[in-house]
Amino acid sequence: MAWILLVIAGLLEVVWASAMKESEGFARLWPSVVGVIVALLSFIVLALALADLPVETAYAVWVGIGAVGVTIAGIVYFGEAATPQRLLCIALVLAGVIGLRLIEG
Repeated sequence: MAWILLVIAGLLEVVWASAMKESEGFARLWPSVVGVIVALLSFIVLALALADLPVETAYAVWVGIGAVGVTIAGIVYFGEAATPQRLLCIALVLAGVIGLRLIEG
């Protein structure tokens, strides 16, 4: 269950980071509100996952899911560049997240 919570927390991180992009530096109300509320939810769910997972693993996986997800969102929704170098680096982050999951069991 802790791993499921951790994945949910990571996906929520993608949502709040994307909402912050849409908020244009907190200039737009509703994306700002969504970003702050979802960030809080992400932290709460992360805290619940931390009850059963080592902090170093959970935090690295949470950040990794967020980094990979936000990069994909940036490419798909915000038209950001998908250079081979960027994609390679994101693949390395993803490999690290998968590796941590396999090590922790």
